[in-house]
Amino acid sequence: MSEDDGYVHEPGAEGESGADPAGDGAARVDDAQPRNTPDPSDAEFDWRGWLLVAAVVLAFLVVPGVLYLLPTVQSAVADLGLGLRHTYLVLPLVPAFLLGAIAVWSAVRSRSR
Repeated sequence: MSEDDGYVHEPGAEGESGADPAGDGAARVDDAQPRNTPDPSDAEFDWRGWLLVAAVVLAFLVVPGVLYLLPTVQSAVADLGLGLRHTYLVLPLVPAFLLGAIAVWSAVRSRSR
């Protein structure tokens, strides 16, 4: 099979969405704005953005800092009923679940539009 036997894309070919079927140079109504252009109202950084920033700060700064200081506060952790080993396993799960919940919420919200 040679290279000439394959499909060749020809922009403006008949039947293509951007083509002018009448040939009179008139643009169709749905070609006025590209579909992949974001809505200007979505470009705002509102409370949802700050929620994501807080989750990332918790995951990458607060929890590692707590894990670093954990041996010095071992008696306070023991009062919670967790051993040091269990605390090292459970504590990183908190921001992981939080980031996962935010990701699912964001995906569901973007699909509902």
